Amino acid sequence: MMNEKQVKTMSKFLSLILRHQPETIGLTLDQNGWTDVAILLTKISENGKALTMEDLIFVVENNDKQRFVFSPDRLKIRANQGHSIEVDLKLEPTQPPSILFHGTATRNLESINRTGLTKQQRHHVHLSEDKAVALSVGQRYGKPVILTIKAKEMNEAGHVFYRSNNGVWLMDMVPIEFISVP
Repeated sequence: MMNEKQVKTMSKFLSLILRHQPETIGLTLDQNGWTDVAILLTKISENGKALTMEDLIFVVENNDKQRFVFSPDRLKIRANQGHSIEVDLKLEPTQPPSILFHGTATRNLESINRTGLTKQQRHHVHLSEDKAVALSVGQRYGKPVILTIKAKEMNEAGHVFYRSNNGVWLMDMVPIEFISVP
């Protein structure tokens, strides 16, 4: 069984290849972000890393942010969200709760106050129902700040929300008028 450090290391590696650069190990994702598990394991092995099916299952099930998902038959795998490459996750528009949260660093507030939240190099802005999750995200980038997003008002104004399999809310952008900055 893998220890916590090994799970974190492999999770970061899987994020790289399933969300951003599958070509790093010669992997190809289909249009919906899926890849064959057997091919993934082979490509990982060919690139000098050891990962068994049991280890992969353990990483997927124990990833703190539930970034990955297997197909029901466990023959395919993909990242739930966070891609910088073009994939169609086939997510359906979903009505959000009244408020959502976004964690960022205080150094980003000037830009956010000018342009709102934009997706940057990713396909979506990521929002959370949980302040603690937003705080942990913000801490990765510097001194954290949690923004409150008026999601219900946004939705009523015609903005479309999606919710990934792991509970992350996804948006194309969040205009400044729907953001409360503490």
